[in-house]
Amino acid sequence: MKRLVLLAALLASTAIAQDAPIGIDTTAIDRSVKPGDDFDAYASGAWRARTEIPADRSSTGVFLTVFKKAEAANAAIIKTAGAANAAAGTDQRRIADYYAAFMDTAGIEARGMAPVQADLAAIAALKDKQQLSAMLGANLRADEDPINATSLGTENLFGLFVTQALTKPDETVPYVLQGGLGMPDRDYYLSTAADMVAIRTAYRAYVEQLLTLAGVSDAAARADRIVALETKIAKAHADVLTTNQMSQGHDPWSKADFAAKAPGIDWDAYWRAAGLPAQRDFIAWQPAAVAGEAALVASEPLETWQDWLTFHRINQVTSVLPKRIDDAHFDFYGKTLNGTPQQRPRDQRAIGATGGALGDAVGKLYAAQYFPASSKADIQHMVKGILAAFDTRVAALTWMAPATKAEARRKIETMRVGIGYPETWRSYADYTVRANDPVANQRGAELAEYHHQIAKIGQPVDRGEWWMTPQTVNAVNLPLQNALNFPAAILQAPFYDPKADAASNYGSIGAVIGHEISHSFDNNGAEFDASGRLRNWWTPADLAHFKQQGAALAAQYGAYEPLPGVHLNGEQVLGENIADVAGLTAAYEAYHASLGGKPAPVIDGMTGDQRFFLAFAQSWRSKTRDKALRAQIATDGHAPGRYRAQTVRNLDQWYPAFTVVPGQALYLAPAKRVHVW
Repeated sequence: MKRLVLLAALLASTAIAQDAPIGIDTTAIDRSVKPGDDFDAYASGAWRARTEIPADRSSTGVFLTVFKKAEAANAAIIKTAGAANAAAGTDQRRIADYYAAFMDTAGIEARGMAPVQADLAAIAALKDKQQLSAMLGANLRADEDPINATSLGTENLFGLFVTQALTKPDETVPYVLQGGLGMPDRDYYLSTAADMVAIRTAYRAYVEQLLTLAGVSDAAARADRIVALETKIAKAHADVLTTNQMSQGHDPWSKADFAAKAPGIDWDAYWRAAGLPAQRDFIAWQPAAVAGEAALVASEPLETWQDWLTFHRINQVTSVLPKRIDDAHFDFYGKTLNGTPQQRPRDQRAIGATGGALGDAVGKLYAAQYFPASSKADIQHMVKGILAAFDTRVAALTWMAPATKAEARRKIETMRVGIGYPETWRSYADYTVRANDPVANQRGAELAEYHHQIAKIGQPVDRGEWWMTPQTVNAVNLPLQNALNFPAAILQAPFYDPKADAASNYGSIGAVIGHEISHSFDNNGAEFDASGRLRNWWTPADLAHFKQQGAALAAQYGAYEPLPGVHLNGEQVLGENIADVAGLTAAYEAYHASLGGKPAPVIDGMTGDQRFFLAFAQSWRSKTRDKALRAQIATDGHAPGRYRAQTVRNLDQWYPAFTVVPGQALYLAPAKRVHVW
């Protein structure tokens, strides 16, 4: 009882007066659809019917709306930097020069392929597998993240991720991940589905086209060898389910283990070239794939590896090579893979590239100019309340043993939540940017990030480290740090509007906050304790109950069929769906606590609960091209937005709010509703 009273006191000030903006797009609602038949179509059907996907996008929705706001702010920051004529070596000058170089299409055309000729000559000069091993090591970059942002896939043979060890939370170590493919996932190479076969054929044609346009001889034969090699690499890869399971097959390896367990690469040469000659401890995230790819280095001809390196060194920098190269890259990756008809305007791509290369430099200015202290304080207030609501739910669980419950509540109590921007900022003092060399600028940004990451190895773990920049429209749970990041860019309307009705704010950004909190207790996050250590803190009976609920949710989502004959993989999207259910529940309870015991006002004929659930559903409104949707289903851990909107069917309170009754498509009997937490 005391905990509930405290929660009400914490959130009482967030209740919004009746004359506040409603925060719901009433024009998006399709009232011809019964909420109980398809809540997404009810909440957003009219919007979807009138909305066209922009020609330069594979999808559209609320995230794109907010992204465009952030992009406009970033454009203003870059314009100001360009006009400042700042001194060399300052972040403003780096921002101005990076953008200018990316936009200098005349210079790019004039230079042609010259910026990559040194790389291609070095590849052609390789004499043996030792030199090949060294080049593969020199190309290693910190470009994958299997735990935080779940960013997987690198064109280099392997990718690196640096953070604390899974079972030793006070040690910072490098993780080695599979890579080497030009398409998104192993299934693109191995699936016998007709659409995948067609994409494979188009990829083979693209590889030949790119080599031809770049002036590489014998392009057809080289393309055959490259795709054949990548197919062998794909066969060695772990699948997406294995990759996403935190406790499955992620092995601590010593430096000596690489030679013993993954022969085929000269690992001494590899690590020396990678700048890690003395590193002794690693984690192999997909150990069988590391071994399989290393074996291919030994078994496949040097000439084939040279072809593969040639293609990927060009393919990685197509956006800053002549237009014929850039267009060919888009034709495959944009049109064929994602069904996007048109390339984004170059100035918009330049804004994104600049923000990616100089994330903290742009982010520091973004936070100062576009994220007021009042918004930060308000979001911090909401976070406290939603954490309290989640804690209250855990404390009241009847199925969980006291020892397990104590561990769960300790995670909530010690969770570190970053709002808006980090407490410390990156230095780019060692990163040189030139206004006339966009290829070197891109390569230099990747190398600067790599050096920044490997410098953390062996150092004390920074529990306050951020993994997203302030201008990023997203949020993230960091299980190894028991922390959350909510960048400034997502904390704006329609996700969050400080002037809007509380119901819409809690249904939208509140559910996002609850979602990220809940990731600490999804099928992966629940494997980590409060210190970020991978450890089983569950009793057998509690774990069995938790897995049973997870299996029911996986089955629920596995029944959805976004495209004819293509179902969601319920296990693949399980973690995100657990977080959606638990997060929405915590946000709902926090919203009601914020009312301070008073009834929610009726606004525009809608009750507080109706506005709350509609805000949630409209936050996930989206429209996606079929090819992009198919790619998402194959590789992404998130369900498509329209199915995330249907999360409401698992909350008891949704049923009376919209008079949902048996016989309607989304109706679940009370015993079938999945609560998890």
